[in-house]
Formats: sequence, C-alpha cells, structure tokens
Amino acid sequence: MLQRIQSLWLLIASACSFLTIKYSFYSGNKLLKADPSQPVSPNFQYLTSGSSVLILILTIAVVCMALIDIFLYKNRKLQMRIALGAILLSLLNIFLFYRETKSFVQGNYDLSAIFSLAVPVFLILAASGIYKDEKLVKSMDKLR
Repeated sequence: MLQRIQSLWLLIASACSFLTIKYSFYSGNKLLKADPSQPVSPNFQYLTSGSSVLILILTIAVVCMALIDIFLYKNRKLQMRIALGAILLSLLNIFLFYRETKSFVQGNYDLSAIFSLAVPVFLILAASGIYKDEKLVKSMDKLR
C-alpha cells in the first residue's frame, strides 16, 4: 500500500523538513559583543535548523516520524497518531524559528522559509488521507 497518496504527502513533508537543515529560514544581522570594552558590531548570519540544537532535534524528529509513518500503512490508528504528533512538532518548530528571529537586529525571511511552512500542510494532507482510508475500511467492514 505504498502507492497511496498520503505516502507521497509524507515523503514530501520529510523532504521539506530535511531541506530546512541546509536552507535558511531567516537571514540578517545579529549583534556580537565579544569584549565589553569594544563596541558592538553587527554580524550577518543565516538561521537554519542547524543554528539551534533544539530546532535541529525537532527537525530530525519530524523527518524520522514522516519516514516511519510511510511504512505503517497496516496500522492506520498508529499512523494517524504519529502524523498528528509530527504536525504538532512541525508547528512547534515554526514557533521556535520565529522566536529565534527576535535575536536578529535586522533581516528578512528567506524564500526557503516556505519549506518550513509547507511541512505541516503536507502532514495535514497526509492525515486527511489516512482518515479517509480508515473511514473506507470501516465502511467495508459494515458491508460484510
């Protein structure tokens, strides 16, 4: 049953989440204060998943959950729970990205921020496909 549409949504969600490790969500200047006697100087940086340990762990967790979820097609209830957990983790990940942008003095959201924002969308599409499959199986069981 790997040919189901939710398997495609889960694969795309894991790929988008993986791409946030390499591509930046936000870029701008951060203030660095190395020595108290020296003036503060701006430093241009990119905010990626690798910039923060917590965000990196959550990103890898979402990637793994989505990939594992593809192969749980025989247990749809567990598959739905893992998909909902991945949705919550990806939303938490976006919140942490947004919170990290507050440490920048000036900057812009990058075009590659779409990858982070697309992950929960694809996971929601996968969850709706899983729900439809479960509903179809239950209706078939009623006919027997």
